[in-house]
Amino acid sequence: MTRKAVKGNVIADLLAENPIQDYEALDFEFPDEHINEVDCEEEGPADVWEMYFDGAVNLSGNGIGAVLISPDGKHFPIAVKLRFDCTNNVAEYEACVMGLQAAIEMKIRKLEVYGDSALIIYQVKGEWQTKDPKLIPYQKYLLELIEKFQEISFTHLSRDKNQFADALATLAVMA
Repeated sequence: MTRKAVKGNVIADLLAENPIQDYEALDFEFPDEHINEVDCEEEGPADVWEMYFDGAVNLSGNGIGAVLISPDGKHFPIAVKLRFDCTNNVAEYEACVMGLQAAIEMKIRKLEVYGDSALIIYQVKGEWQTKDPKLIPYQKYLLELIEKFQEISFTHLSRDKNQFADALATLAVMA
C-alpha cells in the first residue's frame, strides 16, 4: 500500500469514528443575487498615473527614457536607443511620444506628465510657439496622442527631479 493510500484511510477512519454532532450544511444563498458584476475600475483621485521622460544626445549616440508610475507606485521603465542622428529637442520629443504611446497601449486614461525640457512642456501646453521645422511634426503628433486621454497635464521639472528618466536615456545610449 502506498503512503498516500494509508494517509487517506487514516483520515477517513478518523472522520467515521468522530462524527460532528451539530453539523450544518453550508448556506449558498446570496442575498444580493441581482448583482451581476462588481465594477473594479471605479475611478477616483487614485487612478492618476505619472510619466517622466527624458532624451539624451552625446558622442556615444542618442537614447530616450521614460517611466510610467501606476497609482499604487509600480514603475514601468522604457529605454530606447535611437538609430538616427538628432538634436536634443528631437530626442526629448521622441521620449515624450514613446511614453505616451506606452500609456495608450496600457489603457491609461488619466496621466500627469513630467519632463525637464521646458521647450517641450511649454510648446505642448501652447505657451510657446514651435518654430523649428523639425519639431512641428512632433508637436502635431503629440497633440494627437493627447486627445486619447481623458485627463492629461504637463509639468516642467528641474533636472535633479528627473533623474530616473535621465538614467534610462543614458543607459539606452550606452546599449
